[in-house]
Amino acid sequence: MEKQNYYIKWAAALAAIAVCFGALGAHTLEKLLSPKSLTAWETAVRYQLIHAVVILILTLNDKLISDKKTHRILNFFILGIVFFSGSIYLLSTQSLTGLSVSFLGPITPIGGVLMITAWILVFLQAVKTTKLK
Repeated sequence: MEKQNYYIKWAAALAAIAVCFGALGAHTLEKLLSPKSLTAWETAVRYQLIHAVVILILTLNDKLISDKKTHRILNFFILGIVFFSGSIYLLSTQSLTGLSVSFLGPITPIGGVLMITAWILVFLQAVKTTKLK
């Protein structure tokens, strides 16, 4: 139960941040960022929110995945969000912040690969669970 609460907290925090960042993009950054940067920001928000909900669903569905595998998958999702969305947030706002974060460019696809890996692990575990029944 303690691990479950840990991931529920992650899911809730990531979802709340995504909603806040979505509002920030729609009401403030819209006037400050280029259309390309704003589109990137919105992509990061969308991916973060979707994957936060997935983390919550997987955490609450203990029938699909064993605890050990669940933790691995959830950690891939969390790291994927941090790398993918986090790097996009920083890259798309560097003209506002004045921070030179171009070195983060390669981090974005690593985050994507982590999220894809998590999805593949969910699929493989579901196939394995189905075969056992």
